[in-house]
Amino acid sequence: MATASITDAIVLKIEIAAPPERVFKALTNSAEIVQWFNNAECPVKVWKMDARLGGRYSYETDQSKTVVVNGVDTFRCHGEITEYDPPRLLAYTWISNWHNDKQKETVVRWDLSPSNTGTVVKMTHSGLADEAKAREEYRGGWPSLLKNLKTFTEGN
Repeated sequence: MATASITDAIVLKIEIAAPPERVFKALTNSAEIVQWFNNAECPVKVWKMDARLGGRYSYETDQSKTVVVNGVDTFRCHGEITEYDPPRLLAYTWISNWHNDKQKETVVRWDLSPSNTGTVVKMTHSGLADEAKAREEYRGGWPSLLKNLKTFTEGN
């Protein structure tokens, strides 16, 4: 997995041996998201996604025993889908209770491109210039979630 990060954004690329349609479904289907967008340190309690342009999503974790960001150990996030072009593009605002500014919208964008072996996934989380602590946590969290996505989609 290639990783690049600048002050404002976390950018990751990963190759997944599954077609773009399969990967896109894993990114937009609530029942599937809850299976891969999860880890033992921060277990997901609820993941809801209304997968359409203008649709809303939200998720919440159970209380974490090991992860605390800006004093928060029960994580909540929500937003609106701002770009939706199956199976190549998904983008949504990301408003989270563990950011310094709990009302500020950041943006998560998923670009999917077909490849000889499946799909190249480029994930960008931008708007993080003023979120140093959260950005540092994302640097560790997003790569593991992309590995989960890869394992999940290649195994299903």
